Amino acid sequence: MNLPNYLTLARILVVPLLVVALLTPVAESWLGMNGYALAIIIFMAAVLTDILDGHLARSRNQVSTLGKFLDPIADKLLISAALIVLVEKQLAPSWAVVIILGREFIVTGLRSVAAAEGIIIQAQLSGKIKMWAQSVAVVALLVAAATGKPPVSNFGLEYPFLRFWEVEEVRTAFSNLSAFSLTSNDWKVFGYLVGRGALWVSVAMAVWSLYDYLSYFLKKKNRSEETKQARD
Repeated sequence: MNLPNYLTLARILVVPLLVVALLTPVAESWLGMNGYALAIIIFMAAVLTDILDGHLARSRNQVSTLGKFLDPIADKLLISAALIVLVEKQLAPSWAVVIILGREFIVTGLRSVAAAEGIIIQAQLSGKIKMWAQSVAVVALLVAAATGKPPVSNFGLEYPFLRFWEVEEVRTAFSNLSAFSLTSNDWKVFGYLVGRGALWVSVAMAVWSLYDYLSYFLKKKNRSEETKQARD
């Protein structure tokens, strides 16, 4: 155990706190603050530990097998919990979350198969972009919901699935933006749209990164087989 691994464990331990803050009135009854606001603080702190533990592990030469095992688990638990709660709060579509989480299960299984064959699958750029897009989506949607339910929600029930610009609240927000007279509700609408956009990016990058990981594994496997045949 070292400091980077302790930070990773701390990220795992705050996951239940994030769920409690979003699904129970504990934040308001105990701390006198909005549950969404507390959830944003918890989530941002967890994301910072994700950045910090990797930096410390590399700078202190404390990269360990335990850290390599715990870090992706902590990331997946944090994002999975946040996205599932967003579905419960009608802030994220279930189909998008299923695609994102399904990708995580597939990549985890692929890593296990690759490790059994002596192949190490390195993190791909598309996977890192997906992680950052997910973080932006979670924070933006929580910010939008912190002052009340966003006026453009429920994914297709209250406004068009794609033509979001037809929604009256969205048109008003863009009109006020051009007139430099944004209201608090306009900021909430824009925050919601940023979260939705980041979620779409997350879904696209989940599919793309899955393709990247599968391609990387197949290339490594083919090279390994070619090398083995050449030796034989």
